[in-house]
Amino acid sequence: MKIEYNFNLKDYNSYQIESVCKRAYFPDNENDILDLYNAKKEYILLGGGYNIIFSQEYYDNDFIIFNGNFNTLKIDTNSSVISAEAGATILDVSEIAKKNSLKGVEFFYDIPSSVGGAVVMNAGTKEGETQNILKKVRYLDLVDMVIKEKIKEDLELEYRNSFFQKQKDKIILKVWFQLKPGVKSNIRHMMDMSKERRWAKQPREFPNSGSVFKRPPGAFVGPMIDELGLKGYKIGGAQVSEKHANFIINLGNASALDIENIITYIQKVVFEKKNIQLLREIKIIGEKLGSQ
Repeated sequence: MKIEYNFNLKDYNSYQIESVCKRAYFPDNENDILDLYNAKKEYILLGGGYNIIFSQEYYDNDFIIFNGNFNTLKIDTNSSVISAEAGATILDVSEIAKKNSLKGVEFFYDIPSSVGGAVVMNAGTKEGETQNILKKVRYLDLVDMVIKEKIKEDLELEYRNSFFQKQKDKIILKVWFQLKPGVKSNIRHMMDMSKERRWAKQPREFPNSGSVFKRPPGAFVGPMIDELGLKGYKIGGAQVSEKHANFIINLGNASALDIENIITYIQKVVFEKKNIQLLREIKIIGEKLGSQ
């Protein structure tokens, strides 16, 4: 297991915000994770860093990072099941599925997320959600330090929410995805079309962390923000994307505070004008430990 001290997290968050943590652990296997949590319980857990804002320049905390490590993928072609450790990316999952002519996970292609993060947030698009293909999850329960497994039906999966988002003391270790046999050329086509649609609508050319707000019942966030004249609204180096108003982009020198201030301002205006309380999809990593 690699350990880094005073570790710069800039390359471990998709906003590319400068931030340093006291110590960073990069576990290679379940035993490493058990050793860490047997030593103490308080860490900031970081997956791919795609759906977060680092709100502090320095964290006097230890981080456990699943990014480029703890990422083994295995496939059972007889049952069309792919197992993936929490640090694998869902891009990796979609690629190995295509290679083995398995369909159902095409919507994962080009969505930036770790496997663990995708389950926590029930990540997805209008083309599909994680719950559609999830079979089972293996996790460490910090309450009794026992490794347990739950099937999909017991994971309280709903729009951008899950059992693991509600229970911060449960650490995802491994995930099983149930897919179906398909035709490789069709799978490749669906993946390419999915990517093309996202690149046409999303500001992929700038650092961002995806959709900032959850979709409220009966409304779409991007058009609502646009209607209120907030598309292009800017504070410091951060801006509401002119391509898709539910994205806030880093123009090159944004601070975490710039991004947070835009989020707060949008919530204020939407509530005043529409009487809708927008909830953040993005997580702010601050004093509260255990975010993923």
